[in-house]
Amino acid sequence: MADNTVPTRTLGPAGPEVPVLALGSWNIWDRMERDDAVALVHRAKDAGAAFFDVGNYNMGPHAEGARTDILFGEIVRDAGLERSDYLVCGKLWLWDYPNTGFADWMRTSLDRIGIEAVDTVVVGDHMAPVDIRRVVRDIHAEIEAGRFTSWGINNWPHEEALLALEFARDEGLTPPSFAQLKYSLVRRSMAEGPFYGGLFADGRLGLQASDVFEGGILVGKTAPERKIGADVGGIRDEIVAAWPTVQKIAEGLDATPAQLGIAYCLANPATANVLFGCRSIAQFDDALGALALLERVGAEKIRDAAADLWLDCDVNPDGTWFPPGGIAGGAAPAPAPDPAS
Repeated sequence: MADNTVPTRTLGPAGPEVPVLALGSWNIWDRMERDDAVALVHRAKDAGAAFFDVGNYNMGPHAEGARTDILFGEIVRDAGLERSDYLVCGKLWLWDYPNTGFADWMRTSLDRIGIEAVDTVVVGDHMAPVDIRRVVRDIHAEIEAGRFTSWGINNWPHEEALLALEFARDEGLTPPSFAQLKYSLVRRSMAEGPFYGGLFADGRLGLQASDVFEGGILVGKTAPERKIGADVGGIRDEIVAAWPTVQKIAEGLDATPAQLGIAYCLANPATANVLFGCRSIAQFDDALGALALLERVGAEKIRDAAADLWLDCDVNPDGTWFPPGGIAGGAAPAPAPDPAS
C-alpha cells in the first residue's frame, strides 16, 4: 500500500513537481539482481519517490557501453508500473555536440528505455567550448517535439548558466529550470558560493543535489572499487580523512551518515531534489530517515553541526582556487521549508 511519505517540491521556476528524493542509475541497475531491482522500484513508488535519473552512458568520459538505462526500462515493466506511475529525468551530453544532435540522442535514449518521452532532462557538462545559444535553441526544439517539457544543466560554468537564462528570456525560448550540481556535506562551493548561490537565491533556478555521498565515501566506502564522479579541486583525500568526523556528527544527531548527508542538502531551501544511488530497500529506507531527521532536528542545527566539513571552500566551480580566505565566509542559506510541505 502506498504511504507517500516523501514530500514534493517544484524543480525550479518552470520545472515539474517532483519528490524531494530521486534515484540515480549510474552503476546501479547493472549491479543489482532483477528481483531486488523490481522490489526497490515498488518501494520507491509506494513512498511517493518514483523519480529516476536515467542516462545513456555511452559518450565522452562515459563511453562505457553501459546497459543501465535498458535495464531500468525492463525493470519498471517487470514491476508492472504504468508510465504515469513514475518520473524520469533523462540525460543529454555535450561531449560530441553538435556532431551528435539532441534529436538523435533523445530518440536513441527513449528507444533504449522503451518510453515515448521523459519528464525533464539534464544537459551534461563539457570540456570544449560549446555554443550555448545553439544549445538553448535545440533544447527548445526537443520540447516542441514533445520529448520532454523542462530542462536543467549539469555542472556548467556560472557564466554559461547566465547566458542560457538570458538568451532564452530574450528569444522567448524555454530556459533551464534547475541545475544538477555536485553538492554534499563536503562539496558546497557551486551551490552555496557566490555563483549559483545567487541564481538560487533570486529564484531563477532550482537545485538538484547530486553526488551527495561522494561515490560512497561519505557512507563509509572509503576506497570505492567502481568509477565515481570527478574530484573537482583535488580534495578527495581530505574527504576520505573526514569520514570519521561524518560518523561522529551523525551519531551525535542519532542518525546514520546517509541520513545526515541527505538532510544537509535538504536543509538548503534552494534544494528541490536530492539525487542519490541505492541498491536495496534497506538503503532506500535509510535514506527516507533523512526526512524525519530534518523535521526532528531542524535545518539550522544540522548545518551548524556540519559547518567544519566544507572542504572545497577555496575551490571555484571550474576547479580553480580562490584567493586565501575562500568563500566560506559567505552568507548561509535561509532556513529550509517544512519538509512535509
